[in-house]
Amino acid sequence: MDEITRVAVDAMGGDNAPAEIVKGAVEAVTENSRIKVWLVGDQGTITDMLSRYTYNKEQIEVVHATERIETAEPPVMAIRKKKDSSIVVALNLVKDGVCDAFVSAGSSGAILVGGQLVVGRIKGIERAPLAPLIPTETGCSLLIDCGANVDARPSQLVQFAKMGSVYMESVMGVDKPRVAIVNIGAEEEKGNALVKETFPLLKNCPEINFIGSIEARDIPTGYADVIVCEAFAGNIILKLYEGVGATLIKKVKAGMMTSLRSKIGALLVKPALKQTLKAFNLEEYGGAPLLGLNGLVVKTHGSSRANEIKNSVLQCVTFKEQNINQKIKEKVILKDE
Repeated sequence: MDEITRVAVDAMGGDNAPAEIVKGAVEAVTENSRIKVWLVGDQGTITDMLSRYTYNKEQIEVVHATERIETAEPPVMAIRKKKDSSIVVALNLVKDGVCDAFVSAGSSGAILVGGQLVVGRIKGIERAPLAPLIPTETGCSLLIDCGANVDARPSQLVQFAKMGSVYMESVMGVDKPRVAIVNIGAEEEKGNALVKETFPLLKNCPEINFIGSIEARDIPTGYADVIVCEAFAGNIILKLYEGVGATLIKKVKAGMMTSLRSKIGALLVKPALKQTLKAFNLEEYGGAPLLGLNGLVVKTHGSSRANEIKNSVLQCVTFKEQNINQKIKEKVILKDE
């Protein structure tokens, strides 16, 4: 029998919790028999919602948690004081080895803090970066870091590049992933102090396929597979990406409804357009893993619906089967020693 991937899911986190979270978990176990989900949160509410679905009861277990961390709460204080919150209880399932991974659409700050305080970093990893997949013209790229470390040192960006390469090669199947650092120009001498100091370190790093700088306009083309930056720039890139994408989709749909001719044309191109737009829907790529921890922690959008939760749970299977943490230890930590 294939090994089971065990995933703790924060059922109370996110704008659409717990209904969409529960639905996403059910869809995940229905799609993959090698997954078992621990839904963490108010047991009565979760159990009631599960009763509406047909699924293999052995694949979902409910773990009761009496507290919930709200988005506006100070993350460190919330993690330390709310020991029976759905986030902390679920993270402890990973820490204790009950589960392999944790998925949540809840408070970003609490997840980032909890991941490092509860699950803990792999020994030798300086910082754990948040690394979402973003759609591009040729497929997708990994943006690392996009929210965990607003201020980072050059040595940390080098580790981000190595971890990102491991992830893209092992999880996404990209051979010799192209690594680039976010910059305001292609020339090596351009950039702020952090970029100027990091560039030669990446250039002389034999463990990665470094191709130089990447400007923001080149990110959607798929010029690089791993896009390295500190979280301040990364978060701006990600949010702009999401905003422009959503706006373009709205404008395209509105434009198709302006006249009878455009409506007829819309009917003709609808199947192809739907498939194209699906590729640029961030929900299709699951959540963003917090790399470099002793277990997998995945943060999904606060507005996540069932499909994104399902995909986030499913991506945990590949992460475990490819033994990403061991590869990070071998290719990032041991190489640095």
